[in-house]
Amino acid sequence: MKKFVIEDDFWSLFPNTKIGIVICHGIVNSIRDKEQYAEMILEAEKEALKYLKNAEFSSNEVIKVWREAFQKFKTKKGARSSIEALLKRVHNGNHLGTINPLVDIYNCISLRYALPCGGEDIDTFASDIRLTKAVGNENFVTLGTDKSEPPYEGEIIYKDNEGAICRCWNWRESVRTMLTENTTNAFLCIELTDESRLIEFQDALKELAKAVQGNLGGTSKISILDINNKEVVIE
Repeated sequence: MKKFVIEDDFWSLFPNTKIGIVICHGIVNSIRDKEQYAEMILEAEKEALKYLKNAEFSSNEVIKVWREAFQKFKTKKGARSSIEALLKRVHNGNHLGTINPLVDIYNCISLRYALPCGGEDIDTFASDIRLTKAVGNENFVTLGTDKSEPPYEGEIIYKDNEGAICRCWNWRESVRTMLTENTTNAFLCIELTDESRLIEFQDALKELAKAVQGNLGGTSKISILDINNKEVVIE
């Protein structure tokens, strides 16, 4: 039995954060209709523009809250939240391509709600996974490289017993655990630091679970973790 655990050293920095989890089992993530997902992404990109009303990109509230969060722990120079990276592309007119259905679906939800979304293949986890501060020696190999770049000591990471799964909270993920077309059991998450957006956060989780189940089959179960509910069984 594997669990997802958020450790106390995370809560010491972010006591009011909520982490929404969607656990998906028995899905079929092979691409059947690439055009369908491409259209979904285009629609989501259009919707995301409503979060970028301020001409100065960094002054938009959905960007500011994550920049402020990233200032509370040591990060790799230039690391930004995943939602900033997506919105930056939209802001610059650079369309997202399709990757695989699960990633396309959570990218759409991320854009539509301006919240960081991510996902990993549960069957690749070496143990329980934890959201915590890094020791600084965790193995981490990301897409486009073949060498390990361990996180900094004190950096917020997702990790298991084999190393870091995602660096700088939600900046960059490990190749080892990433979602592929062969994924059948998935760990998806949505992260909230702005308490005023709780309803949107809850709606995003429901829509994510519904979209995965409707498009890829299987089962999807939602859990919300906070400082009073720090772990959940994922397998």
